[in-house]
Amino acid sequence: MTYLKCSWNHSFPDAPITLYSELDDQRWELRKVEVFRDGTMGYADRSKEVGGSMLGLEPVPALAEIATDLQFQPVEISSVEFESVWNAAAAAHASQE
Repeated sequence: MTYLKCSWNHSFPDAPITLYSELDDQRWELRKVEVFRDGTMGYADRSKEVGGSMLGLEPVPALAEIATDLQFQPVEISSVEFESVWNAAAAAHASQE
């Protein structure tokens, strides 16, 4: 597994500013969390899509390729960091139900 955090510098009001992805060995997203400018979070896995988030339709490019677009700042993160963000997103939505 590979875990990715990607900051997205843009001015779109309805698009996430930080994306977290859990990738398989072929770089397909298994789980994703999106953090929006107002602090709300969406998340998705193969069985659910919450807060407007959904898994990518293609494998995620290599970090070096993503980084060639200066609006993106990708970094690999640990599984522990990803799980923390995933759990926070799930808890935030559970408290709203």
